[in-house]
Order: sequence, then C-alpha cells, then structure tokens
Amino acid sequence: MKRKLQITAVLIAALSFTIFAQTAGTLTFKFTEIPHAAGETYSNNAQHALAVWIQSGATGNATSTFVKTRLRYGANSTNSKTNDHLDTWAVNSGGTAANANATACNKIDATTGATLAAWQTNRTITWDGKNANAVTANETIVADGTYRVTIESCWDHDWSGAPVGTGVSSFTFTKGPNAVHLTPTATINFTNMTLDWVPLGTGVNEVSAENPEISVYPNPTNGIFNVDFKKADNINVVNMLGSVIFEEKVEQIVSGTKTIDLTNFANGIYFIQVLDGEKIARRKIILNK
Repeated sequence: MKRKLQITAVLIAALSFTIFAQTAGTLTFKFTEIPHAAGETYSNNAQHALAVWIQSGATGNATSTFVKTRLRYGANSTNSKTNDHLDTWAVNSGGTAANANATACNKIDATTGATLAAWQTNRTITWDGKNANAVTANETIVADGTYRVTIESCWDHDWSGAPVGTGVSSFTFTKGPNAVHLTPTATINFTNMTLDWVPLGTGVNEVSAENPEISVYPNPTNGIFNVDFKKADNINVVNMLGSVIFEEKVEQIVSGTKTIDLTNFANGIYFIQVLDGEKIARRKIILNK
C-alpha cells in the first residue's frame, strides 16, 4: 500500500510539472507584407496600420487570451476615423473595436510607431516567452502550451472610419522544451514567413543565422569571463529558470568586449544573450568556481 502511494505521489508530481512547466526561450517570427494596389489603399498610397501580437490557444479558440504585443504601427490620435483601424488587435489587447488608441490597449515592451508609409519586407519580431505585466520587472514566463502569432493590417477605410481593407492571420505553434521551426503558407496579405521557437539551452553555441558571432571565454569560468561581440545594444545573463540575473545597455554599437562577473552566483549553467535591435545571439556558459 505504501509503495502504491509513493508511485501515485511521483505521478502526480510529474503531471504537475508537465502542466505548469514554463520553458524559457525565444520566438522569432519573420514575414513580408504583400503590397496592395494603390487604388485599394487610403489616398491611393501605401499608408496602412499594422499590429503583431502573441495570444494563447490555437486559431479559432474562443477562450484565447492576450499575452503580449510585439509590434503596433498606426495613428495615435483621437480622430474617430483612425481609432478602429486595428480593431481585432484592440479588442484582444484590452481595448474596444472602436478605439485602437485607448490606453487600455496593452503595448508594453512593443515596437510602436506612426502609420506606415511603405509595405514591410523581411520584418522580424521576437518574443521572450513572457507576459506583458504593467511592471516590466515583474513579467513572468507563461506556461507551456499552444500559442499563436497574429498579424493584423489595415490599409483602407470608408469615410465613416470603418475599416474596409483589413487582413488578419494567425499562426499556431507549441511553446515548450522542444524547438519548433515552421514555414506558414502565404496568405493574400503576408508571405515569406518563418516561425522559430528556440528553448533556452537547446545548444551550446546558439546563434541566429543573421546575427553577428559572439565568443565567450574562458568557458567553463570561475566567475569572471569576457564576451566579444561585433554589434550590440544590450547584453544580459539568464539562469536556467529564465530569470535575468545581469543586464547592461551597451552604448558601443560596434565590435567590443564586455567583462562580466558572476562570482556571487551559484555554480551551474547560464546563458549569455547579446541583443542587437530585434536580433539575438546566445551562448551557454558553465560557472564552476
């Protein structure tokens, strides 16, 4: 009887770990907008609004919830003719379909800007697997499971302000301990799409193909080591739980070397991340004092 209880306890613990696992990692999503003819757009030019965000659940999931906005371009005004251009994003991010400029719309940590004047090619967005807490330092890694990237574009509206030329597409992926690489089929509005979820620690020398190489030495380290980079605006260190334990903005945007001291931290595996805009290069380092 005691043996059965022990086995049951182990199974429950394993199940709980599976249900509440929160794998740290990086999502990279790339896409190109398919241009619309001038006659189809407002004022016969390429002006349009664009939003990209992360939400939970597969496409069509009625219980899907907002996670984080990654990109939002559009007019920031109180003009009723521009407020509803991104109505799907507005509703999903906490606002209403009639007002995509409401303060309730969550844009924390998102790339934002004015209405776009040209169709975007080779656009890249990234996501660190975290939610959009109002206090950035308190953002937490969301539970593993099914998520999707959603894109909304609005390139025309009638004189009442209602959107006419609008396209919304979602692409589902699984966030978890396994790497994911997808090439979604082109839609009438978006093409050249790739979606990659890379769990933290997948490889010793992780680096995206378009990012500059970085080197970390000595590795293993007794706590003090160097990071050589070709271009960066931020360098951070992440532990196995996905928590940032060191972060520094880098003023030097050309090649350089940064010395980091982790002697106050416990032995184990850590990850050095060098960020250049929306690009990220990553290395694993072993701390053994």
